Amino acid sequence: MGTRITILSDTHCYSWSEVDDQIRRAVTQADLAIHCGDIVRLPVLEGFRRCSKRSIAVHGNSDPVELREILPYKESIEIEGLRLGITHPAWGREEFPPTELFNDFEEKPDIIIFGHTHQPLLETIEETLFVNPGQGYKSFMVDSTIVQLNLEDRSIEGEIITIR
Repeated sequence: MGTRITILSDTHCYSWSEVDDQIRRAVTQADLAIHCGDIVRLPVLEGFRRCSKRSIAVHGNSDPVELREILPYKESIEIEGLRLGITHPAWGREEFPPTELFNDFEEKPDIIIFGHTHQPLLETIEETLFVNPGQGYKSFMVDSTIVQLNLEDRSIEGEIITIR
């Protein structure tokens, strides 16, 4: 049957209702929703968790202490026989080689899912799929994006979706 995953990051909103309707709908429809940090406000996290069937979130560098106390910096899980590593690498400059993210995990993940750079990425490097959903809000020059992953029996299909 497989697992459908919706991935978002860097929403930088004050409430869940500020997040674009298309993103909220994708979270609701997914088997698993992942937020890669910079949630910014507790009501956004609460709405994200309430709308999702299953959710995972990590904290980012823009998240206040109250979120850092309840969310980990990184998370590792296994789904459909694949090891996923999830993080918000606030240690990174705006641009850094994705392979530096291997250092955040004890075991090399099959998929590394991360935020922070606001740049969408879906690329396999050194047999690991690197996934960055971009930013979860539209700014003056940059569209809002998410990533949809479909995992089934160690098979991966992914797509970057531009919201607006």
